[in-house]
Amino acid sequence: MIRIFFLLTAICSVPRLAAQDKPAYQFFDATGNRIPYTAVVDSLSVHADVILFGELHNNPIAHWLELELAKDLSATRNLILGAEMLETDNQDLVNHYLTDSLTYEEFNNKARLWSNHKTDYQPLLEFAKNQTIDFIASNVPRRYAATVHKMGFSALDSLPASEKEWIAPLPIAFDAQLPRYQEILKMMGDHGSPKLVMAQALKDATMAHSILKNFENESLFLHYNGAFHSDFYEGILWYLKLQRPQLRYFTLSTVSQTNLTSLEEEHRNRANFILVVDADMTSTY
Repeated sequence: MIRIFFLLTAICSVPRLAAQDKPAYQFFDATGNRIPYTAVVDSLSVHADVILFGELHNNPIAHWLELELAKDLSATRNLILGAEMLETDNQDLVNHYLTDSLTYEEFNNKARLWSNHKTDYQPLLEFAKNQTIDFIASNVPRRYAATVHKMGFSALDSLPASEKEWIAPLPIAFDAQLPRYQEILKMMGDHGSPKLVMAQALKDATMAHSILKNFENESLFLHYNGAFHSDFYEGILWYLKLQRPQLRYFTLSTVSQTNLTSLEEEHRNRANFILVVDADMTSTY
């Protein structure tokens, strides 16, 4: 009788346990079909040359999956990592850190790291170090973006040749009518200007240039960037396709929703794969 009682208790408790299950995220394809994480990994490992992982900078689930995706893809592909969060003129510092020529304290003091670097991006660097994977500092040094914001692209012409190595080759291709650039102007209202969009384009162009400069045949380049830099197949991707249209590019975007069972209409076709995170998820800052 005691055994029967416990068996019945266990059976009756199953629906209750299922109702308490609270997934933190769900992947969808561009058209809104739910797909498991394993299907995302399988597709990218077979079909991709370059992946742009668009994150929400303060989202812990996105940061966790950035590392998990790197681990899983490295099991079958020769991986190269890169990130918006590190600037091109700090590449030597990154290389020295990866080869143990710099301590973390020295790297932290010299490399202009983001305030959330230690919790959100340092694990990626540690993974690259432990696996002997190249990690590319892809973004334009912020001082040049600030200069373009004030003076436009023409301000870059007078840079010495040594500094031009840290930005995309001049002249920078630029289409101010791209929908995402127009959205920047709309969001900024009276504070927006064509030069602000130029500064964004300089970042996108330099990140694309950094990716292609370091891409190797038969490798897989996994790049981490804010979702706005690659959403709706624009930004970095626009510049990548302009230079190397034959490569196979895939984008991921991170969005927040209260409901994980379906993809909201505004997020459809935002990327090849959309990572939906529960809106109640805590943020890293």
